[in-house]
Amino acid sequence: MVSLLPDLEHILLYTEGVWPFLRDKHLFISGGTGFFGRWLLESLVHANTKGNLNIKITVLTRNREAFRTKAPHLFEYSFLNYLEGDIQNFTFPESSIDFIIHAATEANAQLNAESPLLMTDTIVAGTRRVLDLARQKQVKALLLTSTGAVYGRQPPELTHLPEDYLGGPDITNPYWTYGESKRMAELLAAIYFKQFNVPVKIARCFAFVGPFLPLNTHFAAGNFILNGLNQQPIIIKGDGTPYRSYLFAADLVIWLLHILIHGQAGQPYNVGSDEEISIAELANLVARQFQPVLEPQILTKPQPQLLTERYVPSVERAKKELQLKITISLEESIKRTIHFYGKE
Repeated sequence: MVSLLPDLEHILLYTEGVWPFLRDKHLFISGGTGFFGRWLLESLVHANTKGNLNIKITVLTRNREAFRTKAPHLFEYSFLNYLEGDIQNFTFPESSIDFIIHAATEANAQLNAESPLLMTDTIVAGTRRVLDLARQKQVKALLLTSTGAVYGRQPPELTHLPEDYLGGPDITNPYWTYGESKRMAELLAAIYFKQFNVPVKIARCFAFVGPFLPLNTHFAAGNFILNGLNQQPIIIKGDGTPYRSYLFAADLVIWLLHILIHGQAGQPYNVGSDEEISIAELANLVARQFQPVLEPQILTKPQPQLLTERYVPSVERAKKELQLKITISLEESIKRTIHFYGKE
């Protein structure tokens, strides 16, 4: 595996104000084996060993041995413990817990389409279970990773979605199961904050790129990179006009840790890039990273009468309140992702 050391050092550089609060603390992470969780674990392990921080980490996982096969080096540390169980009914650890990052149930288009009830139960009941854990342990903070999908379809005249936008998913369409379930998870968080004073911070996450990103799912950036690595044509299934934005995984970790420690309880923060790019432009950007340069193919002709689709956040709140910023450009992010998978 390509070394993540430069990225992990980069994360350390931009999180100096986080580690004093985590020193000698016990951190519980759900979803620790997914894209978000893997990056969090790699970063926490690096900081813990390099800084002698004495952080204890408990990771909830459905299958301990499957993750050991995927990341054997993460089983070499005595401070990293794995709790096997289901997010909906796992057994609470007996020891005290100081901080929780609830990162279970990332966007999964296949699960959303084929088993929407399972996705709903996993998100809603799983969040309730984690909130009960936080309440029982009287944690200092709980970070709930939510999604920009809670806003529903972005109006084309709104270039960037702010946290106070009150749109929502179409609740008559099961396609929006993921977004609506995350809305319910946020509502539960708000209830536990108000009724039980559980200090929940919410990260509404958008789109990302970086090592460990699945390349063969529904993420356009990952699909294009996979096409390039296989020297296949880069296929744009739509007309290439929708706008997206992408944040590199190292920046994602920096933002999440800052929100956990310095974010305001009860408040959501958009996490992502506000630098928009069309899908066609993204395909061309990826294509230019390969030799010979690949020519993207657009399968559908643009229809000018249709309104442009967008999924781009405003991140002014994170920038102003937490002084967060994008530190790695999209082109560099794509290069690092290609290098990681190309050398794997």
